[in-house]
Amino acid sequence: MREWPSWLQAKVDSCPSAGNGVNNWMFDVARDLHVHHSSQDIYQLLYQKTRGCGRKVTDKEIKRQIECSRKVAWRPDHPEAFEHVVNREIITHPQTPPWPEANLEAINAIVSGGFGLVDLWEASPIRLSDDNQAEAIIDGIFPGNPLLCCGLSNKEFVTRRREIWRGHLHRLSLIVPNPMVTRLGHTKDDGHLSEHTLDATAAWVYLVIEFDFSEFVRDDKTPSISASLVREWQVRGITVADACAALHLHLAERFPLLLAVHSGGKSVHGWYFAYRQSDEDLKAFMDYAVSLGADKTTWTRSQFVRMPDGMRDNGKRQTPYYFDPGKAVNCDHRLSQTD
Repeated sequence: MREWPSWLQAKVDSCPSAGNGVNNWMFDVARDLHVHHSSQDIYQLLYQKTRGCGRKVTDKEIKRQIECSRKVAWRPDHPEAFEHVVNREIITHPQTPPWPEANLEAINAIVSGGFGLVDLWEASPIRLSDDNQAEAIIDGIFPGNPLLCCGLSNKEFVTRRREIWRGHLHRLSLIVPNPMVTRLGHTKDDGHLSEHTLDATAAWVYLVIEFDFSEFVRDDKTPSISASLVREWQVRGITVADACAALHLHLAERFPLLLAVHSGGKSVHGWYFAYRQSDEDLKAFMDYAVSLGADKTTWTRSQFVRMPDGMRDNGKRQTPYYFDPGKAVNCDHRLSQTD
């Protein structure tokens, strides 16, 4: 095998024991190796590395992880430095299609349908009280004791088992909506170790859709693309939160909505069941949500979103308005193993 960077060698040598994410490890390793080696070489390597994991890893499992990881294989930013690459087609992959433009007419038609934040709250199968619900909600959506990445801010975070977090969640602002496979991973930009990385995030469990409309962009001077809509809604007594809620109720007709959380600002985060959904179905759903004004940054599995019933940095509660634990993963999904 070709000489690898030290971080990649460490990853290749870190096969977990059975029940702790062997399939996720194989997927992650294969994703980084496609540029360097053929599928057959990767197969031989994974076969050797998994022999001591505590269970028999089948040929089918290994081949499936190699094939699935090819779709999201790591690609160097500077391919000219990788003269030795085996899978040249991975480097010369086609450009990702652009996200769709916001369809203001469609957004306004949905928001004008008469539904708002109160309707979202009343539609909730679980009537949420004024008492803090952070612990109960996290118990409902993350059964078992998975690794969760949570934080006070984008700069203050750690990854710990769910039980370690117990009693602390209501003070936090952010959470990654998918469990972590390992506590540490390598950042995409420079490869340094961190407790918040896409590298260490498990496959999709939940896809969070965030809607947030404002009259101006961040400088508070330049009108946003939705400025005319926001002004029209204000005249009609429709708040931004009402608009966001109406759009989530609309999306819930297409994908299972299990949780909706107010950000403590203006946006509403909707959590949708994504476990074992096909990449094609998830991307089509995200494309549609973006066309309705959703923020495309939550397409990244490791993107921080608002902690349900957590505390925003401005001291405001991130109120949950909708919760349907029946649409969450359950212990039968083996979430605690993320395998």
